[in-house]
Amino acid sequence: MAGKQVKKAAKPLVKKIVAPVAGLKPKGELVILTGMSGSGKLSALKAFEDLGYYSVDNMPLDLVPRFADLIRQSKEGQRGALVVDVREGMRLDEFPAILKKVRKVLPTRVVFLEASDDALVRRFSETRRPHPLGRSDTVLRSIKAERKRLDPIRNVADIVLDTTKFNVHDLRAHINAQFEREASDRNLTISSMSFGFKNGVPTEADLVFDVRFLPNPHFIPEFRKLTGKHPKVAKFVRQFPQTQEFLDKTADMLEFLLPHYIKEGKSYLTVAFGCTGGQHRSVFIAEEMKKRLTAEGYRVKSAHRDMPH
Repeated sequence: MAGKQVKKAAKPLVKKIVAPVAGLKPKGELVILTGMSGSGKLSALKAFEDLGYYSVDNMPLDLVPRFADLIRQSKEGQRGALVVDVREGMRLDEFPAILKKVRKVLPTRVVFLEASDDALVRRFSETRRPHPLGRSDTVLRSIKAERKRLDPIRNVADIVLDTTKFNVHDLRAHINAQFEREASDRNLTISSMSFGFKNGVPTEADLVFDVRFLPNPHFIPEFRKLTGKHPKVAKFVRQFPQTQEFLDKTADMLEFLLPHYIKEGKSYLTVAFGCTGGQHRSVFIAEEMKKRLTAEGYRVKSAHRDMPH
């Protein structure tokens, strides 16, 4: 368990939220981690703790406004991260209203972690832990009930992260990429991601481009087992005029958009390129876009969700 645990029996420390002084920019920030049991919330919380966030697991909703106010008042511009989940029971219905109050005190983002039913069932089986909703029903039925109960919170989330294909290290890397602060902070980290449409569109994608219009290397036997990172595959995809035109126009559009995203305070942008399987065309395009945006001075990381390793 990361950080201190605030027990449910604790009583609210104050009844009112102290609003920020008009004209002053609030210091610090708050991340509220929520989502499905078994989706990796505690691993994510540990990643935030390692990034310097004051981290609290299972904070009662009554205490969230007070916690936000303490973060705002800290002289160091403290950052906080806390977990609110199904253990709150029926009080979760109050979450949207409390979130609205908290955002008047401190910049706050809600990160909702989820995973497929099959993945969650497998994780509960591996850990041999009961589902928080109890032992009286099957894990699968408990998962479905939890998903329904958390739906109102999912609807107000700023980031929905699907951890179905993540291990602990993947989740930590994603949190670090999205929330770490660097000395030369341009306040925007870009993820240039490839994926295969046959496995679904990444839920974390902000912008999605379909590159299935490009000729498919899969149908050339010598390329079938290679990826878009291989020089031969890259040369094949690059040779077509439509490839260069797509790269030029997409890069131009992103170079127009990115300063506006930065101005609006966006700190992380996922640009996803999809082909059929996520092995050849999308991988090449994602790597090329990373090179182009890096050359323009942006902080860019590539990720290949479905590329064979």
